[in-house]
Amino acid sequence: MTIFIKFLDYNLWDLIVDGPNLPSVTLENGDVIPMPMNTYDDNDRRRVQINAKDKHIIICAKNSNDFNRIPSCIFAKEMWDRLEVTYEGTNQVKEAKVSMLVHDYEIFTMNENDIKSMLSIFTNIINALEALDKTYSNNLLGSLMTHELSMQKKYDDEEKEKRKKKIVALKSSLIEDSEEDDENEELALITRKF
Repeated sequence: MTIFIKFLDYNLWDLIVDGPNLPSVTLENGDVIPMPMNTYDDNDRRRVQINAKDKHIIICAKNSNDFNRIPSCIFAKEMWDRLEVTYEGTNQVKEAKVSMLVHDYEIFTMNENDIKSMLSIFTNIINALEALDKTYSNNLLGSLMTHELSMQKKYDDEEKEKRKKKIVALKSSLIEDSEEDDENEELALITRKF
C-alpha cells in the first residue's frame, strides 16, 4: 500500500508519515484551534484535501473488518498508525518477529537436491525481515545462487559420466552378444552339416 500511495502522490505519503498540517489558529492564551473553513486560503484547502485523499485511499483499500478499526480517526496518520499496529504489532511484537526471522535466517539449511525451493524459502525470510526494517546484504543470496549453479554443473557432469559409462557398458554388451551370436551361428552351421 505504501508504494501505491507514493505512486499516486508523494505528498500523500508525506502527510501519513509526518502527520497532518491542517490550518490552525493560535489564540492569545496560546491554545491552538482549527481554523474556521470560511477563512481558508488556497494553500489551506490543498492541505485539507490531501488529508481527505489519504483517508479515502486508506478506507477504499481496506475490508469491512479493518474499516471498523478506523472510523473515528480524523487524520490519515491516525488511520495508518492504527492499521500499522493491527498488522505489524507494537514494537515488542516487531522485535519478536525480527528475532524469530533472524533465527530462521541463521539456521537456514539447504537440502542438496532441492535448491530452487529452498532459495524461495530463503527469499521469503529475507523479504519478511526487510519489511520489519532488518536488512541483510544480497551477498549471501548471490553466493547461494552461485552454489546452486556449481551444484547444477556438478550434477550435469555426473549425469554425462553416467551416460558415458552406460554407452561403454552397452558397447561391451553388444560386442559380447555379437561374439556369442557368432559362436551360436558356427555351432548351428556345424550341427546342420552333420
